[in-house]
Amino acid sequence: MSLSQAQKKAFRSIGHHLNPVVMISENGISEGVLAELDRALNDHELIKVKFALPEREEREAMLEELVAASRAELVHKIGKMALLYRANPRANPKLSNVQRYADHHGRH
Repeated sequence: MSLSQAQKKAFRSIGHHLNPVVMISENGISEGVLAELDRALNDHELIKVKFALPEREEREAMLEELVAASRAELVHKIGKMALLYRANPRANPKLSNVQRYADHHGRH
């Protein structure tokens, strides 16, 4: 399921205020990183990932691998940051960045 441009725009505005919850370094994508990513997506649905890699090509390759492995959707990328989204209908509304934003702004 692809996100619409309107959804991506809304998610970018939410993501602007988020801190990265997963960091990818030269060590690459380990089982531990994937487990943390999976937990973060389950809890928050919309997360920011930071790539501590100097080479753009390396970042692009790792990002593609991360998106495929996590079954998440890339919402936005800029520099060393990427915003990923994976819907979780059973997400805790207090943890989900998407649901908290909607509740705070009076949308359901």
